[in-house]
Amino acid sequence: MSAKKRVSIAAPKDSQRPSRTRPKLAHQNSLPNFTPAAYSSDEDETFLHPNDPSAPGTGWTNGSIPPQFTPAVTLHPYTRSGRLALYGHHRRWINFASSWSRIGSNASSLDATHSESSKGESVMEKCPKEEGRTVKALVAQLCERFYNMGWATGTGGGVSIRVGGPSEGRDFRVFVAPSGVQKEDMVGDDVFELDMDQNIVEPPKTPNLRTSACTPLWFVVYKHRPKAMCVIHTHSMHAQLATMLDPTEEADSIKITHLEMLKGVGHHAYDDVLEVPIIDNRPTEDQLADQLEEAVLKYPKCNAVLVRRHGIYAWGDSWEQAKAQCESFDYLFETAVKLKSMGIDCGIKPVKGTYRVEESDASMGEEEKKEESSPAKKTPDPAFNAAGAANNDGDLALTNTTIPLLPCDAKTLLLDIEGTTSSISFVKDILFPYVRNNLEEYVSKLSNEQVANYAYAVKKDIKNLASDHPSVLACRDLVEDAEFAVKNLIARVLALMDNDVKATGLKALQGDMWKSGYESGAFQGHIYSDFKPMLDWCKSNNVRVCIYSSGSIAAQKLLFGHTKEGDLTGYFDSHFDTTTGDKKVSTSYTAIAKVLDVEPSKIVFATDSEAEIKAAREAGMMAVMAVRPGNAPLSEDVKRDYPMVRSLLQLCGDEEVQI
Repeated sequence: MSAKKRVSIAAPKDSQRPSRTRPKLAHQNSLPNFTPAAYSSDEDETFLHPNDPSAPGTGWTNGSIPPQFTPAVTLHPYTRSGRLALYGHHRRWINFASSWSRIGSNASSLDATHSESSKGESVMEKCPKEEGRTVKALVAQLCERFYNMGWATGTGGGVSIRVGGPSEGRDFRVFVAPSGVQKEDMVGDDVFELDMDQNIVEPPKTPNLRTSACTPLWFVVYKHRPKAMCVIHTHSMHAQLATMLDPTEEADSIKITHLEMLKGVGHHAYDDVLEVPIIDNRPTEDQLADQLEEAVLKYPKCNAVLVRRHGIYAWGDSWEQAKAQCESFDYLFETAVKLKSMGIDCGIKPVKGTYRVEESDASMGEEEKKEESSPAKKTPDPAFNAAGAANNDGDLALTNTTIPLLPCDAKTLLLDIEGTTSSISFVKDILFPYVRNNLEEYVSKLSNEQVANYAYAVKKDIKNLASDHPSVLACRDLVEDAEFAVKNLIARVLALMDNDVKATGLKALQGDMWKSGYESGAFQGHIYSDFKPMLDWCKSNNVRVCIYSSGSIAAQKLLFGHTKEGDLTGYFDSHFDTTTGDKKVSTSYTAIAKVLDVEPSKIVFATDSEAEIKAAREAGMMAVMAVRPGNAPLSEDVKRDYPMVRSLLQLCGDEEVQI
């Protein structure tokens, strides 16, 4: 057997060694290696725009893309320079303003409650075409984000953003997402531009699209929240489940308190009680408009409305604020649902777990400890003839629930009529039936010109209603012909009255009919027994008394001119009706104060309507709830937050005497 030969394998020469170095990709040949010593602050410009230093902007999201990058590589900043450029001074969101903060420009960063945001400065208001292109792209970007969060699946949800407005000396431009489009695949070319009358200013470039069914609801918010610049609608699972925490599904709101994220929804601090209204769902989205409007007016402090078994509408004074608040609401609803599963009610103040300042032995002096340990001394009851009056100015100070006194706290009184000075049943059981029972006879005696004038005004009332309003539907089959003018006028008046519509044209006709009723002695204007003495007090103390009612000014004067106490019209300084504005909107009360040349804070307003009392307080007036027999039951928050009077004489008093 031959011996094995040991073989030594020599290492190859360097020139023969196969290279193990990975070859550079084509786009890497021109990239400099990074070293701390070699880096300078202007490297980004050289790196990104080596041949064109004048190219706009720097980084990865602005300006032209360097030719050495392939499309696949440009998706990610592979170099430190690229990452610094991207995250150093380029935001991820498409925008048309320079910066944003949840804290408003006039607020302190230490405030517990934030009600507005700081929007930054517009960078393209002088370039409307580019502004429109940018906002449309932003709407698409937001919809994609909400899809990824599970808020806009199945083409649901949507976004509306508006820009411009009187503060910028131009008309609003309103951009809305389309209907039925995959939200994760939306592009700016899918977005509509509208004006504030919901007319299409510029349709999307994508053909065959329709405006979102949410559109009427977005405009409800824009109408009643003048500062709102963005409205978001989502089908968030947390929002939907929050509407069903009440097993009866009859709750008209959800209350949440003592959670840190309350600060993120506007107007609320950690220990406030957030009350978010809930409205019932309808077969189609646009049918929710009336319910949404009522909720927006009833809850002026809340920036969102929940739709039962559906989702949420949220808004803000910028798109960033709306997005931040929508995220905060969702967090709170998720917390509420999970707390419910733990048996905890999110609307009840926790007994423990929240910081409280409590007096301890460490904070007590020696004398205090001795007094505490000694037998309790009985505090003598004050004698009838006390030696001197105590200083209780703090108890006399006005609060939100203190009944204001005339003329001590104000010298202008603004009054509602129905349920305040006069019984609701008088209007419901006397005035309205009189119109209904005598309408045909009254109209048949009118001249053709009078019929035409009334018909024009009442048609306008109906035209201002939503297309699916019951009054509109009741009149859609009327034949427009001179032969049927009287019949059509009667039909339209009854359609409006059947649905309790308060409109200017209808009120004018009713007022004229009531005038004939008053003058013929068919009825007298009803007033409560305390009303005349209250008027006498105000007259003797130089307090101006004004009326603000949904009834026309002519109807107001007819009622007070034909009472059992005689003609009372001489007691009133001014009259206002719905021509001044909607009684449920704060701007109407601001307008009245301006006409009267009085600061809103120096006006007392008394009414039986919850929506009106909240609107008046929002305008700055001292709002008082009138509680009369037959008025609608009050909600718990109104009972808690507003002064209530059972007689208007409770408003009469000065520093020394109160009746």
